[in-house]
Amino acid sequence: METGSRVLLLTLVVVALSGCSTVSGWFHHGTPKNASGSTESGGPNPVSAPDQENAPPRVVEPEVTRRQITVPRIKSSNFELGAYYGVLSIEDFGSQEVYGLSAAYHITEDFFFQGDVGRSRAGLTSYETLNGNLRLLTESERLFTFYDLSLGYNFLPGEAFLGRGTAMTSAFYILGGLGATDFAGDTMFTVNFGAGYCVVPSDWLALRIAVQDRVFQSSLLGTTKLTNNIQATFAVNVFF
Repeated sequence: METGSRVLLLTLVVVALSGCSTVSGWFHHGTPKNASGSTESGGPNPVSAPDQENAPPRVVEPEVTRRQITVPRIKSSNFELGAYYGVLSIEDFGSQEVYGLSAAYHITEDFFFQGDVGRSRAGLTSYETLNGNLRLLTESERLFTFYDLSLGYNFLPGEAFLGRGTAMTSAFYILGGLGATDFAGDTMFTVNFGAGYCVVPSDWLALRIAVQDRVFQSSLLGTTKLTNNIQATFAVNVFF
């Protein structure tokens, strides 16, 4: 009787232990996955380390503040008209003031035609100064008037800066041409050449500094020679 009770008790213990292991398996075998790769409970499937290494790099958008720049809008018209003032050194007659008008037509951005008309008045020669009241020319003959037409070429284009916030379009240029000079009661064929610097502070205004040499043949003082008459001028021109 006692032996039967023990066998029954052992049987119950074994059944109880096997039942616990079955219930435990329900929680440790995991939940099944659906076709999309996520679990039935709705949680996402974690990405493995190799997938993270093969992922494309993230694009970084630069945050750059663009600077506003005002570019001079030169008018489409290619004509330029202005006035100039400066100093003219007339060979053998000293340096005197000179003034005149100029007009230009821009063929392209690099080449332009320029016409000039100007006037000065010759001073006294050293011979006249040393001989008191002796004069070689009358007052009307001392007028030095010139007319010429030149071809110019812009080179070394760039910008001229006025402080830190203002930039102006600029360029160096050379020019040369032909013309005539009325002086000492005669008209002489004249060749001119020179160089200058131009600054455009606005879309309608141009400032020019130029040096030119006007060469013609003269026999006024008894010998025939080529005279060099160099002028330096400052001009203010407008586009139209």
